[in-house]
Amino acid sequence: MKPSDICLALLVVLIWGINFVVIELGLQGLPPILFTALRFLFAALPLVFFLKRPSVSWRLLAGYAAFQFAIQFSLLFCGMKLGFPPGLTSLVIQLQAFFTIGLAVAVLGERPLKMQVAGAAIAFSGMALVASQLDAGATVLGFMLVIAAAFSWGIGNIFTKRMGKVDTLALVAWGSLLAAPPLLAVSLLAEGPGAVTAALSHLTWLSAGAVLFQAYPTTILGFGIWSLLMRKYPAATVAPFTLLVPVVAMFSAALVLGEALQWWKILAGALVICGLALNQFGARFAARFGFAK
Repeated sequence: MKPSDICLALLVVLIWGINFVVIELGLQGLPPILFTALRFLFAALPLVFFLKRPSVSWRLLAGYAAFQFAIQFSLLFCGMKLGFPPGLTSLVIQLQAFFTIGLAVAVLGERPLKMQVAGAAIAFSGMALVASQLDAGATVLGFMLVIAAAFSWGIGNIFTKRMGKVDTLALVAWGSLLAAPPLLAVSLLAEGPGAVTAALSHLTWLSAGAVLFQAYPTTILGFGIWSLLMRKYPAATVAPFTLLVPVVAMFSAALVLGEALQWWKILAGALVICGLALNQFGARFAARFGFAK
């Protein structure tokens, strides 16, 4: 990857890492599906009035909106609402990297390098360490919902790669527009008109700020850059960058929410960084020193 693109990927990592703390704060005043719907409603408006719809089929655009946005974040927010902690959520959701690589192999015929597979294995060992330390506070249902969200993200990445070259900002804005109405309908049906009305009528500055952070830095900027990188490079190169998100999220959760930062979280973060470094630079190192890729 070009140095400029690596810097863009790291900016996304920073935004998305901090975002898990923002989600936890927003869920204190908003039901999870309503929170998700408001996120994408504001991400779409007013941009869709100024941006032409991406020149892709409605089928691809709807699939992107469903899996990358509506399904992924509904599951993620519900998992956190059920008590799965922000720091651990940020780690489990990164299973998307492995789902993305596997789906890219199965659907797109991509073939990751051996060094990339080795890097993924090292990073996965960090996730396994965290999984082995789960306590009673991390609900099984919440855990399963976050895993399902990771799989949805992986499918969304495949839709992104099948689109070819499109305006990334328009893609995110129009994807958000398609995601918002079904989410609002599901919120009214599942969470109830009373809960929706109560949440909106007692909206605090904290909740409003959480929605706006979700809509603009996280969705418009973050997913705009992410979509650009996913189309520009192989999935096995881009997807593992998100393995750094838990490192940022865990430290953010420790500083802001007082979430414990045990030795195993630090070790897991180190394993993730080592895995990402091998994924990004291992093949180059092997070629330079004559090792097999």
